Amino acid sequence: MKTENNKYPAYKDSGVEWLGEIPSGWATTRIKHLFKEINEKSCDGTEDLLSVSQYTGVTNKTERLDDGGMLTNATTLEGYKKVCEGDLVSNIMLAWNGSLGFSNFNGITSPAYSIYRLKTIDVSRYFHYLLRIDLYKTEFKRNSSGVIESRLRLYTDDFFRITSILPPKEEQSAIAAFLDRKTALIDKAISIKQKQIELLKERRQILIHKAVTRGLNPNVKMKDSGVEWIGEVPEGWEILPGFRVYKENKTKNTGMKEDVVLSLSYGKIVIKPEEKLTGLVPESFETYQIIKPGDIIIRCMDLQNDKTSLRTGIAINNGIITSAYLNLNIINGNNSNYVYNFIHSLDTTKVIYKFGTGLRQNLNYSDFKRLPIIVPPINEQNEIVNYIEIATTKIATAISLKEQENEKLKEYKATLINSAVTGKIKVSEV
Repeated sequence: MKTENNKYPAYKDSGVEWLGEIPSGWATTRIKHLFKEINEKSCDGTEDLLSVSQYTGVTNKTERLDDGGMLTNATTLEGYKKVCEGDLVSNIMLAWNGSLGFSNFNGITSPAYSIYRLKTIDVSRYFHYLLRIDLYKTEFKRNSSGVIESRLRLYTDDFFRITSILPPKEEQSAIAAFLDRKTALIDKAISIKQKQIELLKERRQILIHKAVTRGLNPNVKMKDSGVEWIGEVPEGWEILPGFRVYKENKTKNTGMKEDVVLSLSYGKIVIKPEEKLTGLVPESFETYQIIKPGDIIIRCMDLQNDKTSLRTGIAINNGIITSAYLNLNIINGNNSNYVYNFIHSLDTTKVIYKFGTGLRQNLNYSDFKRLPIIVPPINEQNEIVNYIEIATTKIATAISLKEQENEKLKEYKATLINSAVTGKIKVSEV
């Protein structure tokens, strides 16, 4: 293939304002002239269940089902729509967000989805790329029906009215092959960097766990902690029950003393965006609890069904947070950041899940007040906190750089796809 630096010798007005110019040898046509809708239903629902997303296109949900997971909440898959390899599957509620794609599998999918099949000999891989670019997602949104974004639906008649770019078939094949090759290389580079990010995150977890359980002196004499899951600790350290390290705070926001609404997100206590407060009346915030910098916030609900989220955070602002969370105030002069790092380590290593009670494995303060806490002398707590701050800041910087590199690769991939399928660059056989 030639490089993506080539241009077509001549361009023409597509006749469609939002499409702009296209190569002079290309055409446009309504999608209804390219596709037909398929409404074949499964008789027994035994076929593989497929799903579609903006990120992965169509995937085999049966194959990627985790142990103990559920395929669907439906009691039967009888009547689900049949999908053949090469069919276009569209989630009509999220097509405007790119949730459509061509299937590489035979199977079935939700009756709420639309299934389309090419009725021409055009190249499905070309349209897989074309129909997922931002230009078309914007047009899908404009043609969708619904009052609010979450209710938008792209029905078949509206989808069929949209204009498609139509290169000659040999160019469709060349573009699809070019993009398959290029995007595979980009995806591989992204995957490598993502693995590097995960290794850095794992290194950060190990560093914190080692610091709060073994200290900073590698030559220190160790002793048995008396707690099986803790093991040995430095000789001068104590193992104390939680109630000697922190107390529960249930101070309600009576009289609206605070109006900054906070939330626990990805292990951070952050100010809740205003759009997330829609529907909440001011009076409801009186039931929230007041928190202050240094308080440790823990989401204690539903350990059984959610074993991936980070459940602990430390407050850096004054504000209020839902009373559904546990709020711990540090006592007896202990360093709140040290205690946070210890509990956070139990969170990231999933030790915290050992203490859940009830059918849905909830935690409450009675569990935490009995929790064995490793307590070094105060001066060592301070040293450990400083060490963790410096070391994790360096790791966070490295992670941020890798994430920025991945974002640039994703932007390059999107630009490359857009340029190829719309004819801004010329792709042809050598």
